[in-house]
Amino acid sequence: MKSINQTLVNALMALSIVGAASCSSAGDPVASDQESPVGVVTALPAVSPSGAISFSGRVESEQTAYISTRVMGAIEKIHVREGDKVLAGQLLVSISNQDLMARRVQAEAAVAEAEAAWNVAQKDQQRFKTLFEQQSVSPKELENVTLQARSAQSRYESATQMLRELEVSLGYTRLKAPFSGVITRKMVDEGSMANPGMPLLILEQGGKLRVSATIPESEIAHVQRGDRVQMTVKSSGKVFPGTILLISPSSQGTGGQYLVKLSIPDSVQKALLSGMYVQASLPRDTGQAVASQSASPLIPLSSIVYRDQLTGVYVVSDDQKAILRWVRLGKTVGDQVEVLSGLSAEERFVVRAEGKLSNGAAVQETNSKY
Repeated sequence: MKSINQTLVNALMALSIVGAASCSSAGDPVASDQESPVGVVTALPAVSPSGAISFSGRVESEQTAYISTRVMGAIEKIHVREGDKVLAGQLLVSISNQDLMARRVQAEAAVAEAEAAWNVAQKDQQRFKTLFEQQSVSPKELENVTLQARSAQSRYESATQMLRELEVSLGYTRLKAPFSGVITRKMVDEGSMANPGMPLLILEQGGKLRVSATIPESEIAHVQRGDRVQMTVKSSGKVFPGTILLISPSSQGTGGQYLVKLSIPDSVQKALLSGMYVQASLPRDTGQAVASQSASPLIPLSSIVYRDQLTGVYVVSDDQKAILRWVRLGKTVGDQVEVLSGLSAEERFVVRAEGKLSNGAAVQETNSKY
């Protein structure tokens, strides 16, 4: 029996050796067929300017008018459409004015009546002056007639002012362009009820554009009129310089934000449209960006990886593997974003990959510049 058991053990050992040999021979081709490394473009993070102030704004016309009325009435006719070019004094909106027209007729009649009464009072006053010189009337009678003439004059002037007020109100039923420009927005339709102060149209002066932005109270002390800033159009990525033209002296009604106006170079004007969003960056105190060791690194927004509520970036390890590193982001500066934690200024990150990246995938750096 012992010999039979020994024979079985020897047979099992032989089978194990054969199986191991076959596995080893089959494993070699698999190792050689592994996926090739993904080509990636890497770079070191940029360094954010020391104390750089970043703020957002919008492109707008230098002169914008919100066309509204001071009277209430139904809108009879809107004579323009969005995008129409208009001239100064051109009729834009007609509002129903039948009630004002009726009141004007009454006011004109009141003016005519008051004028006639004043003329009669003036003649009476002149006649009594003559009689007084002839000592035919007493001083008291002359005084009474003089007071009646003054009262008649006051009634005439009051009626005249009421007529002028109605004329002004009638003018607000025929709204005209205060300057030449372009209708950029129509906010009501014909038949709607116009209310005092309610914008009906927006008219913008064509040609000259500027940027309107807000700066928080904590940064306004570092901003001065004439400072040079760099602005980036968010939609197109176009970068251009600008100058601060105006700083509002008050943040009343703006939640602690100070309004600033920035110029746009003439060479860029035609490439922009009113309403575009702009990101501006201004170095604090000095006119140049000064790097510091405490400054946070900057990386392109396009290199950020999003996973649900997390944000990360791929870095390259020493053994040429892509490692997904979770990072905490700060403010956006143009087309770059500040990394507050998770990435140091000495670590290379993946700017662009030539294939699909995954955590731990082998990579090969093809270009260190971008």
